[in-house]
Amino acid sequence: MVNYHIQTRVGFQHSKTDSSLFVFHRGSDIAYLLLYVDDIILTASSSAFLQRIITSLHSEFAMTDLGSLNYFLGISAQRSASGLFLSQTKFAEEILERAHMQNCNPCRTESKLGSDGDPVSNPTLYRSLAGALQYLTFTRPDLSYAVQQVCLYMYDPRDPHFTALKRILCYVRGTLDYGLQLYVSSTTQLSAYTDADWAGCPVTHRSTSGYCVFLGDNLLSWSAKRQVTLSRSSAEAEYRGVANVVAETAWIRNLLCKLHTPLFTATLVYCNNVSAVYMSANSVQHQRTKHIEIDIHFVRDFVASGQVRVLHVPSRFQYADIFTKGLPTALFIEFRSSLNVRRSPAHTEGGINHV
Repeated sequence: MVNYHIQTRVGFQHSKTDSSLFVFHRGSDIAYLLLYVDDIILTASSSAFLQRIITSLHSEFAMTDLGSLNYFLGISAQRSASGLFLSQTKFAEEILERAHMQNCNPCRTESKLGSDGDPVSNPTLYRSLAGALQYLTFTRPDLSYAVQQVCLYMYDPRDPHFTALKRILCYVRGTLDYGLQLYVSSTTQLSAYTDADWAGCPVTHRSTSGYCVFLGDNLLSWSAKRQVTLSRSSAEAEYRGVANVVAETAWIRNLLCKLHTPLFTATLVYCNNVSAVYMSANSVQHQRTKHIEIDIHFVRDFVASGQVRVLHVPSRFQYADIFTKGLPTALFIEFRSSLNVRRSPAHTEGGINHV
C-alpha cells in the first residue's frame, strides 16, 4: 500500500532494477527514494525540490523527518567535505558482546578450512555469529572472504570452524572504527576486478570467485563466493569469474540508466589470467571450452557491443585477490586500503532520512 501511494500520489516510479528504489523525474528535477518497511532515504537534485517531496510525503503518511542521513538499518553515515563514511561500529560491538569477546586481543583474519574436527557444542551460536558477520560485510568488504569461509560450514560447524570465526571477531575487535569511504566524484568510469582461486576448497575442490566493482574511486559492489561447479582448469575458473562480474556490471549500468545518469564508456574488467582475457575476445570456439560455452558467449556479446573491455592486470595489482584467498599481511592491508576501507574520520527511529 505504501508503494502504491508513493507512485500514484507522490509521483515516483517504481524501479524494475531494485524493488526498494523509486525515482521521480520531471524536467530538470529528479529525486531518489529508497524504502525499507517504514524507513526512507530520500535525496533530490536541489534542496527546494527535496523539501517539496518531503511535504508531499507528509501529506500522505504519518512520519518523522529525521534530517540529514546519519543512521539507517544499523549503518552509520558520517558526512564530510570529501564524501560519506559508512560504518557499523555499534553493530560490530554487539556481535562481540554476543560472543563474550569484547576484550579479546586483536589479530589478523584468514584461513582455508576443512571439515575435520569435533562438532561445536553450540551450533546455534555459531550460526548466529556467522550470520551477523555476513551483515557486517555491508561496510567491511575486507571481511568478505573470511566470513564466506566460515559460512560454508553453517550446516555442520566443527571446532576448527569456530576457531576461525573467533579469529575474525578478534580482527573486528582491532578494527572497530573501520568502515567504507565514499568520495565526492564526477568520474563516470565503471571498472571491475575479478579473480578465482582454482580448486581452492580442500573438501570439494571447487574454486572461489571474487570481484569488486568501482565507479570512479568508489567501491560499489563486491563478492566472495564458492563456484557451484568444478572447473577443469584455472582459465575456466577465472572465466566463470569474468562472466559473474560482467553480469553484475550490466545490472549496475542498467540501474544508472534508471537513475537518469547513464554511462557512455565501456566497463573495464581486469583479470590476471591471460587465457581468460584471450577467450573474451576470440571468436573461435575451441573444443576444450564447449562446456562453458554460455559464459563465453555471454561475455563476448558485451565485448563485441563495446560495453565491456576485458584487460589483463598483473597479480600484484589484482585487488579481487582479497576476496578469494588469504593474503600476506602487508598485501592484505594494501588491498584493504585500495577498497577504501579505513578508519573513521573524526538516533534511530522510523522516518525520512535525506541526503
